[in-house]
Amino acid sequence: MSFGKNSSRRFCDGITRRSFVRLGSLAVGGLGLTDLIRNEARGAAKARRHKSVIMVYLTGGIGHQDTFDLKPQAPVEMRGEFRQIATAVPGTAFCEHLPRLSACADKFTVLRSIVGQRDEHSSFQSVTGFTMGETAQRKLPHFGSIVSRVQGGTDSLTPPFIDLFPTMQHRPYNSTGAGYLGSAYHQVRADGEDLNSMKLRYIERPQFEGRQRLLTGLDELRRRQDAHGFSDADESYRRAFEVMTSSRIIEAMDVEREDVAIRERYGKGSSKHLGDGAPMWNDQLLIARRLVESGVRVVTVAYGFWDTHGNNFSHMKQHLPLFDTGISALIEDLHARGLSEDCTVVVWGEFGRSPKINTNAGRDHWAPVQSVLVSGGGMPEGLVIGSTDKTAAYAQERPIHYRDVLATVYHNLGIDPHDFVRDVSDRPVAILPEDARPIRELASAGRVQHS
Repeated sequence: MSFGKNSSRRFCDGITRRSFVRLGSLAVGGLGLTDLIRNEARGAAKARRHKSVIMVYLTGGIGHQDTFDLKPQAPVEMRGEFRQIATAVPGTAFCEHLPRLSACADKFTVLRSIVGQRDEHSSFQSVTGFTMGETAQRKLPHFGSIVSRVQGGTDSLTPPFIDLFPTMQHRPYNSTGAGYLGSAYHQVRADGEDLNSMKLRYIERPQFEGRQRLLTGLDELRRRQDAHGFSDADESYRRAFEVMTSSRIIEAMDVEREDVAIRERYGKGSSKHLGDGAPMWNDQLLIARRLVESGVRVVTVAYGFWDTHGNNFSHMKQHLPLFDTGISALIEDLHARGLSEDCTVVVWGEFGRSPKINTNAGRDHWAPVQSVLVSGGGMPEGLVIGSTDKTAAYAQERPIHYRDVLATVYHNLGIDPHDFVRDVSDRPVAILPEDARPIRELASAGRVQHS
């Protein structure tokens, strides 16, 4: 069943050699599929672990004094109505509406003294390390785009950076792109689409349907393989076609494939947006774990709506239980699957909330300090780093600049945060300023880094 010299020669199933060979010219990321297969074969020679990060951005800014930094001794107009409960870490207490996170507090660290942020409703400080104005003026890239530029994919078929942010009504909540790095390093945007839409996002419908027809013919060829055999070249093209029609990333995003008990543990939530921010859709947290397990380096999730200028405590009582369920499930799942050593989790918003409760029973914006949850990545766990004053208004011990969080993320990924990347004009640009440093209590100079 080998090919002849005539490129238009047909298989007995009516598929021409030319149609079959053309699969080798179909490109993904600038590489022909035969190149992809070759690269894949090299990578398959050794099983690789890879460093990754899941960043959960809490749109609107969550109240630190109603979650991880309660102040029961503060005046009533500041402390609010929530009680604190003990956690798995002796001497540490969280909000009563976070029982599951309290139970697994030995698997993450809370940074209670994050400073340096500006009062602005945007994701940019979290995902670029700079304000919205600076990001726009200097065309600063998303940190996931920098990771894409520096490290690339874990293999030739897996995108390094997938952004699960939905398109939100308040535009600055939406994540930025690759900026000065150029469009080659933009994220793959899921944009809240369902699985079928995602399939056609990767492969245009006419191409997809054409490849499906070829696949049908290929199945018949396989049935004849034992009798006739494929040449080495034919086998290479066959595998190239399989890769093109495979759906590893699509499958990773299909939570229906997950064990029912695990999906129930995450809690499903809803894809419906809250306010002008993100939905509380816990499937996204499970998808994020599935994506890093499939080889993606960076996954970003926008989660919930926490801009509680009014009815803060009613809103928190309604939504904290689902937050508690989903974030604790993500942390415990990564540990159970042996991924916590390599996958860094960061959960934070753009700022905290005001110490004083306003006349609408709400908390207003508060840029001076917030709490951040971090886990995995080889970092120490079960810690509380830093503290605030008696009303949770300002950092009291160990103030940590928010850029240091991103510097720690880069460090955990094996990237020097002070290194330079080349922009589209081939000019070197520093990733982060010199004063942005990995958090010393979390960074280990001797940590083994993986590709």
